[in-house]
Amino acid sequence: MTFDAKGLPGVSVVTTEFKEAVAAQTRALGFDPAIVYVPHPIQNRTAAELQALADAAIEPVLAKLVAQ
Repeated sequence: MTFDAKGLPGVSVVTTEFKEAVAAQTRALGFDPAIVYVPHPIQNRTAAELQALADAAIEPVLAKLVAQ
């Protein structure tokens, strides 16, 4: 939220496990953040698996960063 208040674009990258928590926090704060969800879990993934997750997420993240 700090980035938005300063007029800077930001995107949260969150695992799918936390969708409900994000929805609850969004409602509580009255704020609709830009979020890209990635598969859960992150821990114990190999470097190649993490690279694949990052590769899959980069376009959606960039799209949200430049969205009006």
